[in-house]
Amino acid sequence: MPDSSDGSDAAAGPLAGIRVVELGAIGPGPHAAMLLADLGADVVRIERPDAVLRVGEGDQRDQMLRNRRLVELDLKDPAEFAQALALIEAADVLLDGFRPGVAERLGLGPDDLRDRNPRLIYGRITGWGQDGPLAQTAGHDINYLALTGALAALGFDGGRPRAPLNLVADFGGGSLYLVMGVLAALVERSASGKGQVVDAAMVDGVASLLQLIWALRGTGQWSDRPGVNLLDGGAPFYDTYVCADGRFVAVGAVEPEFFAQLVAGLGWDDRAGVVKAAQFDPRGWPALRARLTETFATRTRDEWAVIFDGTDACVTPVLTFAEASAHPHLSHRETLVEVDGVTQAAPAPRFSRTAAPGIRPPLSRPDDFVDVLADWSPRTDPQERS
Repeated sequence: MPDSSDGSDAAAGPLAGIRVVELGAIGPGPHAAMLLADLGADVVRIERPDAVLRVGEGDQRDQMLRNRRLVELDLKDPAEFAQALALIEAADVLLDGFRPGVAERLGLGPDDLRDRNPRLIYGRITGWGQDGPLAQTAGHDINYLALTGALAALGFDGGRPRAPLNLVADFGGGSLYLVMGVLAALVERSASGKGQVVDAAMVDGVASLLQLIWALRGTGQWSDRPGVNLLDGGAPFYDTYVCADGRFVAVGAVEPEFFAQLVAGLGWDDRAGVVKAAQFDPRGWPALRARLTETFATRTRDEWAVIFDGTDACVTPVLTFAEASAHPHLSHRETLVEVDGVTQAAPAPRFSRTAAPGIRPPLSRPDDFVDVLADWSPRTDPQERS
């Protein structure tokens, strides 16, 4: 990763000194823990005794488990449960990725821990939230998108909706909102001295991410019919096109000045300004799309990439994962890095003074609990250090 610009503090990250206990789960919980660990928090993941074998060894290890320590504890065993409590009592943050009520049945719910650690930020991440008719129901990213209206908007006119990987609900509306809530609670704790519970529900996060669409819809600028709107592929200047080699370019020339550069790069003669003047007239969109389709099909994807390189036409090649890691811009920023032979995302965002620490690959074996607890005692609260 690039060095800080001003002779940064030791690369321990902006969250150095923050202690996080992660109750072993899957999905957005581990992703949230990774984000906190990437920024320097000392994260200890509590796993069942069989979990290391389940994750795998060598290249099969889950790279979302990077940058943290791991202890194996059977929470149903009284002695090992007591060890978990000892860690939680010394922690700033607890991350709970279980269904509602599971942590309570284990004796690790917020009420169980409030007196033991009144300053604890208790971060909970679920799909449906801690309450409501669906709170106890299983679900996945696609289900949370479906219920919030997002999935219907991701389809094409007359076609089936298509899930955008698991980026929007699990991570966009889930782990990122959990991390935002945890950080906000830490800021508030610096004034009040008190912890609190953060209830991050993926349906709530997705609804929040959709606020622009709700705003457009509220003013009559968005139709529930998919594939006919400005940002869902309905506008021909915000879509993808196949090139002569069967690969694709992405076009996002929304602003008139960017659309003008698109027209120029395509080599169209629009000295009279007729094409540019009709950009936002939906009646002309079918003809504009047909012309864009015909023109982009005359050159390869990479030829178009060269033509539009350095312009504000908002035309970019659609890259595969393998191609993305070699792109000059991402290479320059070291957005993707290789650790132990595995390509992965570098920590984000970046800080001018408290740079994130380097990536440590996930452990192949658990840490010794005694060593971990010794590191966390005696308690030194980062908020109280001068």
